[in-house]
Amino acid sequence: MFQNLSERLSQTLKSIKGQARLTEDNIKDTLREVRKALLEADVALPVVKSFIERVRERAVGQEVSRSLSPGQQFVKIVQQELEATMGEANEGLNLKGSPAVVLMAGLQGAGKTTSVAKLARYLREREKKKVLVVSADVYRPAAIDQLETLAKEVEVDFFPSRSDEKPVDIAEAAIKHARIQFHDVLIVDTAGRLAVDEAMMDEIKALHKSIEPSETLFVVDSMTGQDAANTARAFADALPLTGVVLTKADGDARGGAALSVRHVTGRPIKFMGVGEKVDALEPFHPDRVASRILGMGDVLSLIEEAERTVDRGKAEQLARKVKKGQGFDLEDFREQLQQLKNMGGMGGLLGKLPGMGQMAEMAQGPGPEKELGKLEALINSMTPRERHQPDIINGSRKRRIAAGAGLQVPDLNRLLKQHKQMQKMMKKAGKKGGMQKMMRGMSGMMGPGGMGGPGGMGGPGGMPRR
Repeated sequence: MFQNLSERLSQTLKSIKGQARLTEDNIKDTLREVRKALLEADVALPVVKSFIERVRERAVGQEVSRSLSPGQQFVKIVQQELEATMGEANEGLNLKGSPAVVLMAGLQGAGKTTSVAKLARYLREREKKKVLVVSADVYRPAAIDQLETLAKEVEVDFFPSRSDEKPVDIAEAAIKHARIQFHDVLIVDTAGRLAVDEAMMDEIKALHKSIEPSETLFVVDSMTGQDAANTARAFADALPLTGVVLTKADGDARGGAALSVRHVTGRPIKFMGVGEKVDALEPFHPDRVASRILGMGDVLSLIEEAERTVDRGKAEQLARKVKKGQGFDLEDFREQLQQLKNMGGMGGLLGKLPGMGQMAEMAQGPGPEKELGKLEALINSMTPRERHQPDIINGSRKRRIAAGAGLQVPDLNRLLKQHKQMQKMMKKAGKKGGMQKMMRGMSGMMGPGGMGGPGGMGGPGGMPRR
């Protein structure tokens, strides 16, 4: 996410971090580079101008000259101004009302219907709300069917509608139904167009006036860059927007929309779509996103994700097992692979760790995920006894397991070698002072020929020499 902008800014700010003194000259050069980086990231020009001016004012003022470490202070100013541009802090939804009505607006193809489902799941799971969804998109019967399918998937109620009905009538009937059934929240999906047009705006204005929603959220594709800001302006002029949902942020290497939309609409970005799955929706925290853009990671989001996705009972069970010296078998290994997938895979995990920008980029895409899939397929191809006692896996068993997974015997040998190394580390972790030894083992695996080098985790030089 935002790799290009992150790379450019990190490089630019690295040169000034080590400066003992900041002068008009070195600030001017750095600001010119920051300006270039923002324009290349497709940030709207008025936003860039305002941002650079605010940073310049603070950097050449007393704030930096009195600082013990002016270079680092300058980076801090850039981070704070990035946060201010995107909105200071996360703003939650206003869910007052019986039901609270959330109206979703945006262009066709922005990911509106999927965002309705993601938001419904978010409210059901994390806010513990009873949610009803309805589609007022009477121009695309497929959109109504799509929302019905998604509602089943995210386990929320769906209010049926037909393409021969009027959007206002559909929404009003859904509100009545929601009151009778005691739903906490009703989310209304609206029709999109390929471009902003008057008829579309008139229709959504009439719908808004009729149902008076608690929240009117503008859904925008972050990959459209400056166009996202222009569309946002058109919707903000027509509707009293209360917030923005930024979709496809995981595929946006530039970050222009994230930095422009708040400034243009004057409304906060409330949520960010970070993947295709129905659980890939995160509350938008400007401070955390600014931290990611500057290559400082996002440990808070990582902790929250771990708390949500990691099965605490299984983790404690594994810890007890390792402590008793019962070993770490292939069943446990498979469990760890599944937890990693739940946390967004290797790329998602590394992207939230400080200083892991480049490694996260390398781990994005199908390659690493495919490798994890191979390991899981091989373990699934084994009998329960083979998973618990890998030492019994001889030549004929290896051929059977590899064939069952559609892979080769060398793939299985690599898996068994990786498992042996993890087993050794787990054994160290279970002993007194074991955590330090385990971390030393991990650093050896991360070194040349380790996880990142030829031969993968089991490659030569994988474990440190004694």
